[in-house]
Amino acid sequence: MSSPFSMNLFTVFALLLLGSSYAQLSTDFYSCSCPNVFSAVRSTVKCAIARERRIGASLLRLHFHDCFVNGCDGSVLLDDRGSFIGEKNAVPNNGSARGFEVVDNIKSAVERVCPGIVSCADVLTIAARDSVVIDTQLGGPTWNVKLGRRDARTASQLAANTSIPPPFFNLTNLISNFQAQGLSVRDLVALSGTHTIGQARCTSFRDRIYNETNNIDETFARTRQRNCPRTSPTGDNNLAPLDRQTPTSFDNKYYKNLISKRGLLHSDQQLFSGGSTDSLVRLYSNNPSIFNADLVAAMIKMGDIRPLTGSNGEIRRNCRRTN
Repeated sequence: MSSPFSMNLFTVFALLLLGSSYAQLSTDFYSCSCPNVFSAVRSTVKCAIARERRIGASLLRLHFHDCFVNGCDGSVLLDDRGSFIGEKNAVPNNGSARGFEVVDNIKSAVERVCPGIVSCADVLTIAARDSVVIDTQLGGPTWNVKLGRRDARTASQLAANTSIPPPFFNLTNLISNFQAQGLSVRDLVALSGTHTIGQARCTSFRDRIYNETNNIDETFARTRQRNCPRTSPTGDNNLAPLDRQTPTSFDNKYYKNLISKRGLLHSDQQLFSGGSTDSLVRLYSNNPSIFNADLVAAMIKMGDIRPLTGSNGEIRRNCRRTN
């Protein structure tokens, strides 16, 4: 018969195992193991944005595309290698997702100060936050990021093709897509506001500017047509700002564009199309402080989508391949 002492040891061991598999994210996860992680990420992102203003939006988008495919696990960063198929060539990412070299540089900077400690998933999460706040011209809100994610050893091109919302989605599709990730309608509208920075390719908005007649400003459509020919593939990669007014400033002008029927993507304009989200668009267009607060809450919530923690996954040495 086991003694009470041995039973207690067994219980403690079981609890330790449970904790190692289901650890929680926290804002101070690296406070002892890698206290310089934030300065390493910030300095690299700052240099990247100084070289190319658009890269902030690209890093933010990578984090979104990572979290919506089987959780925030760094899978979007994995290259195709031999028989391993990653997510970079999925329809929403191919020719569109960018900033991978910047992530490589950030990871290298972090590895120099604390090798083998910080996951690529966490690197991407911090970089997304810094991309919003790092440059005074962007001027977005800041928040304390929750950390402790580990990196996936797998990726899913199929999940990337089915889980990332495409630019032709209607409002019902968008709401269902976000709810499948545990995100609310309010989260949907707030996170869409990150389109206040960044650009989209002609192939993403061509159908809207040529074929839509309702809920689009005619002058806006004609202006966008000048740089996006009707015939595909001519001009497919030509770019237009998602926020035509202040494309390099993180503000609430995106919502004002929607009210003026000047949303670039069909999915953007669906947020203000006589449906259930109209009131939120009006709220954010009139109250930037409420938008900022709701965006912060939604970004933190998105970062909580099915992370690998504890003993699950790994800490990749190179974000492009598994160890």
